[in-house]
Amino acid sequence: MVLMDKISLELGAQEPWPKDVKLYQPYEVEQILLPDNANCLAVQAFLRMCHLNYVVEPRSNAEAMSPSLKVPFIKAGRFVISELEEIVQFVNRKGITLTEKLDTDQKADMRAFMSLIHNVMEVSELYICWVDQETYNEVTSLRHGSVYPWPLNHFQNYVKRNQVIKKLKAIDWYKKTLEDVYTEVESCCEALNIRLDGKMYFFEEGPTELDALVFGHLFTILTTPLPRSDLANIVRNYPSLIELVQRVEKGFFGKDVKE
Repeated sequence: MVLMDKISLELGAQEPWPKDVKLYQPYEVEQILLPDNANCLAVQAFLRMCHLNYVVEPRSNAEAMSPSLKVPFIKAGRFVISELEEIVQFVNRKGITLTEKLDTDQKADMRAFMSLIHNVMEVSELYICWVDQETYNEVTSLRHGSVYPWPLNHFQNYVKRNQVIKKLKAIDWYKKTLEDVYTEVESCCEALNIRLDGKMYFFEEGPTELDALVFGHLFTILTTPLPRSDLANIVRNYPSLIELVQRVEKGFFGKDVKE
């Protein structure tokens, strides 16, 4: 972010939360994919935990509209901010935070687990959607290409798949087998389960953006139809994590989150 953008955001922190905040994401029913849906739900959960109003605005080209080319992003007044961490910082600058009662060590712990989710859960979702041939053929190619006319849909799928594969190769995930990926997910769930330790939220002080991020990914894994149910079954082996997902869904979404 350039200096002028930073100054602008700092000045914007003095303004109240706008009444017409819009959260942009792909179409939920016919287009959005597993990792994008997870991240969009995580941001929604965070905003609800902060009791901040927003309206979801589906767009077929939401990814291209985003300043980081990732979804979701929000438009708050004259500011456009994408991805959970940047949105959290924007909200924090307005004096609204979920981590006020956490000490320095707890905040570092929270950031470490959020990084774990991005580096394991999100990457696993990308692998399953774009590398696993069965999932790609039966789900990904149809959903991602659904908003484009033929033959543009095939071209867009080709470009996106190459982008994802390039990323996976760079982080040494492309050559993993599906079983390797499942093992990574299981290890991540085990670490989260140990950290949660049967508590209502990851920290006794109340829900944080970590809970929002975990909710987004686990809820999406549990409710997204895929050719194989292995990924969801791994999550179902951890009742405490399931209870956390249900707690956030009931406490902050009511019946708004689609099953």
